[in-house]
Amino acid sequence: MTTDMWQPPVEDMAPDTMPGGPSVFEDERIIAASVMARPDLIDELAAEFDPADIQDDRYRWVWNAVDEIRQNLTDDEIRWQAVNRQLQAWKAIGYMPIVPLALDQLARLYDEARPSYSSAAWHAQQITKASVARRCLALAADINVRARSAGFNPDVDIAAAQDALDSLTRQDGASTPSLVGELIGGALERAITPPSNENRIPTGFMDLDGTLTGGFAPGQLIVIAARPAIGKSTLGLGLARAAAIKHGIPTLFESLEMGDEEMTNSILAAEARIGLHHIKQGAVDDEGMARAARITPKITAAPLYLNDSSSLSLPILRGRVRHMIRTVGLRIVFIDYLQLMDAPKAENRQAEVSKLTRGLKLMAKEFGIVIVILAQLNRGPEQRTDKKPMVSDLRESGAIEQDADIVILLHREDAYDKESARAGEADFIVGKHRAGPTGTITTAAALHYASFLDMANT
Repeated sequence: MTTDMWQPPVEDMAPDTMPGGPSVFEDERIIAASVMARPDLIDELAAEFDPADIQDDRYRWVWNAVDEIRQNLTDDEIRWQAVNRQLQAWKAIGYMPIVPLALDQLARLYDEARPSYSSAAWHAQQITKASVARRCLALAADINVRARSAGFNPDVDIAAAQDALDSLTRQDGASTPSLVGELIGGALERAITPPSNENRIPTGFMDLDGTLTGGFAPGQLIVIAARPAIGKSTLGLGLARAAAIKHGIPTLFESLEMGDEEMTNSILAAEARIGLHHIKQGAVDDEGMARAARITPKITAAPLYLNDSSSLSLPILRGRVRHMIRTVGLRIVFIDYLQLMDAPKAENRQAEVSKLTRGLKLMAKEFGIVIVILAQLNRGPEQRTDKKPMVSDLRESGAIEQDADIVILLHREDAYDKESARAGEADFIVGKHRAGPTGTITTAAALHYASFLDMANT
């Protein structure tokens, strides 16, 4: 070869393409040499190092060759001759265009190995840092191109950039397995310690909170589902009111169906106990206005944020959530409703919904917030005699049910039979509860006040 194997090409060392300068090539050389002398380092570094981060093809091929042949060798080290044979074999089958290192170069590489784990781990960290820096530069270049484009869309392009940046930071947070013996002590402690409701978000319904061990927990994805016109938006707003107005918890309600006017009408009706139809008709009497005047300061002071955008995607939501966590301490998000969100492209609708729900669950877990999604059921309940919904009635139910921690199905008999003996009642059917019991909670449906109430409060 005409190029000295220890001297990387000038273009590779250019500051705009090689963060960290030529020193990272030394790190890559040492890693390649070390795994030849100690192949077991590949397993020891696996949890914290990705060989794809090795920029120099020569050293990445050496790593790959050692990984390929180490299972079939009994020695604790792999001689450079074996690595050369593997590289030659790959070239022969067209797996690689040329053998990147001559035999004498492999020998020199092996002779300079530093096969201690502490040394290899340090050099692996430097390679990883340089790789992340390169991706940051590539992202910055992509942002520059997007910003200069005539089709630049601030909402979409900034959200996409934030999502890409998040993916870089999440790679550094990969978890490693824990020995069960290190964890069992925590289980024993929990077995004798009543659960704390300190971080729970109350639902506003005493029996529902009891079933859910005090309310919604950070990191949970909650699904509230019903057929159209049963009251899922009313219930969603009710849960948001309980969090923000009653308990002062920063709350975001994303409505893809209702406008600001419709949402605020419902909030005022529920909080002031004013007939919703009277508000819509501008016919609230003096007594109702007095109640509205008394409750308005409490509503005004509540950290309840409403957004009636007609479009919502995962990247846009992620950017909004991140900003609101930083600025107002956001803890819970409501989306009304799932099937109206802009879904990532996929081969079919079920796959699209799967990507949505998985993305929402990961978002809840990553940011430590609660995400509540309202969802429509298919026509399954209407085919049954009792009209009661089941979790399987969720449209594209497989993905939704799989990702949800809790599924609450809303049912009203009087929606199907106006003369029902249970007129004015509603059932919250907890059809899935990953961390606890399921069951049915009966509440009062005061839809003329745009609310559901505990039976004890009626």
